[in-house]
Amino acid sequence: MRVVLAPDSFKGSLDAAGVCDALERGVRDADPHADVVAVPMADGGEGTLDSLLRSWGGERVTLDVTDPLGGRVPGHYGWDAAGRRAVVELAVASGLTTRERLEPLRATTRGTGELLRDALDRGADEVVVCLGGSATTDGGTGILRALGVRLLDAAGRDLPDGGGALVDLDRVDVTALHPRAHEVRVRVACDVDSPLLGPDGAAAVFGPQKGAGPDDVAVLDAGLARLAEALVVACGPRAADVVDLPGAGAAGGTAAGLVAVLDTALEPGASLVADAAGLDAALAGADLVVTGEGRVDEQSARGKVVSAVVALAAAAGVPVVAVGGQVRGDLAGLHAAGLTAAFAVADGPRPLAELVADPAPFVRRTAEQVTRLFLARRR
Repeated sequence: MRVVLAPDSFKGSLDAAGVCDALERGVRDADPHADVVAVPMADGGEGTLDSLLRSWGGERVTLDVTDPLGGRVPGHYGWDAAGRRAVVELAVASGLTTRERLEPLRATTRGTGELLRDALDRGADEVVVCLGGSATTDGGTGILRALGVRLLDAAGRDLPDGGGALVDLDRVDVTALHPRAHEVRVRVACDVDSPLLGPDGAAAVFGPQKGAGPDDVAVLDAGLARLAEALVVACGPRAADVVDLPGAGAAGGTAAGLVAVLDTALEPGASLVADAAGLDAALAGADLVVTGEGRVDEQSARGKVVSAVVALAAAAGVPVVAVGGQVRGDLAGLHAAGLTAAFAVADGPRPLAELVADPAPFVRRTAEQVTRLFLARRR
């Protein structure tokens, strides 16, 4: 039996390679002779840099950068083996895991911009910016500031960092934008297809995960709306569609800011990683695909790893099972797309802290049971 393993990380708990290892052990517990192919995945968020460097080869470039609240944090980005392509992962410098304290109105993506600026200075011909797992809702303005853009109030003063200040934005000045910003191909990999504004937008859906209460969400949404208006004036027609662009809400609206100023397009991060890792080719001759992430729910169908793997497996005619730390909500969208079934790894009521601390044994046990069920079906 040939089994392809293509999970995302269980964020904050077990990276994608670790999930693959636990799944493989479980598969072999049920079928010691199984042909197992591991393809660790990512969706543009945490772990995407590792996945792409695993596929492309290369090294990490390290430097200290600004963290979400203006302090300093060790940062890094990827430099591929060919020496001309960089991978900047927003979660490294501007992610939820970089700070214990969350301040949703102040949090900035400036550190990610410093990584991007360094890649441009170093001579990259192409930069892949991976969005996901952010602690920020600043519309990518921190990145843009690090590249020379100014955000000014009505008196011509520079605004403070963070999404909360955007309600006072009067104009965006792009005249000092990094000279290589439009010479380099910038690819933006997103982990969601959410719009910028409104009840399904960056502030409303993801703001609470970053510490935003209802009043904060209202301020952040209003600030992003004001930013969208100012970007149209500063950047012209290419910025006009960012409000309605699927994925513009990724990483607290960072996608919208990058599309408008850097004149780039958005790509599903999971599809980018799948292409780089050769997942499509790995599915040839497979009998079963096992994917998964920390929580499998309705959001999994909106640009996450599970949805990308399900689409490829369905096209190849291979059944696909998802394994998650949690399985919640209505999965009708995933089932309609081709997901066979989804299983939570907990074997009974357990404290969440226990599952997060060491999920590998639970992932292994679940993979064993999934494999036994599949083998019984084949017999």
